[in-house]
Amino acid sequence: MTPKTMTAVAIEGGKGPASALHAAQIEAPSPGPGEILIAVRAAGVNRPDVLQRNGAYPPPPGAPATLGLEVAGEVVVAAGRWKVGDRVTALLGGGGYAEYAKVDARHALPVPKGLDFVQAAALPETVLTVYVNVFEHGSLKAGETLLVHGATSGIGVAAIQMGKAAGARVIATARGADKAKTALAMGADIAIDASAEDFGEAVAAAGGCDVILDMVGGGGYFEKNLECLNYRGRLVYIASQGGGTIEVPVWRIMIKQLVITGSTLRPRAPDEKARITSEVERVVWPWVEQGLVKAVVDKTFPLARAAEAHTYLEGGAHVGKIVLVP
Repeated sequence: MTPKTMTAVAIEGGKGPASALHAAQIEAPSPGPGEILIAVRAAGVNRPDVLQRNGAYPPPPGAPATLGLEVAGEVVVAAGRWKVGDRVTALLGGGGYAEYAKVDARHALPVPKGLDFVQAAALPETVLTVYVNVFEHGSLKAGETLLVHGATSGIGVAAIQMGKAAGARVIATARGADKAKTALAMGADIAIDASAEDFGEAVAAAGGCDVILDMVGGGGYFEKNLECLNYRGRLVYIASQGGGTIEVPVWRIMIKQLVITGSTLRPRAPDEKARITSEVERVVWPWVEQGLVKAVVDKTFPLARAAEAHTYLEGGAHVGKIVLVP
């Protein structure tokens, strides 16, 4: 029997700085048809959580207002392929910063062999985002070169490892020499300190790239991206931390036959998320279980200290993921 109330992280005033986050008692979720209820043992912290906290990324219709896009834990109400007691990790529309979370049974994955709940909670949002953007929208193939910006973020670390697992050459950019060294340790073939050298020139000198995963957007990156993309290269946007507006030189796009695209994951239809989840289990989960793709967790915080976790994330010193635990 599940409780009627639970501890979750609320935002004082509905939006605000990290300090607005606090633990509160709220109504526990009640799963509907086709949904499972998970007793949350760990919840990943992501940049979209910060955007939502600031009022810039509202949850999709029907999703909980509570923050949290990925969890790992035990099934307490079963549906679909899952039984009570199964160890799962799941992609959520929201509601992960809590003791219990409900989710479409098709959006859950088994905890990979050898991983604990903390490691498992660090995977869904980043791995699904990388898979759909790099391998589907970006069409990365073995033997091609992937350029990853923000190499030591949760997304960056996952992209480096997944690119290498797929047989691509990976070039990574990071801000600072230490972070560039960390990118090499994560498996990048080449790492560039973007604060000290022009990455466009450096990548072009290294033979260019075929796919770029960009979470920066503007801030001078767009021109350099075009400079280093090879013929028929693909530029994929997943965020715009450096600015959301770019000026497009159409002739350069035409001459190189470039593709500029991008996507978000959270607003996608349930059936589409189910399809992506199934593909990730088929393609990426074997890489995880073989040790080719590892869950890189920088730090954990208790659920009640979510404010500290957000402050740490916004500071940008982390490598990999930040995870909340009970």
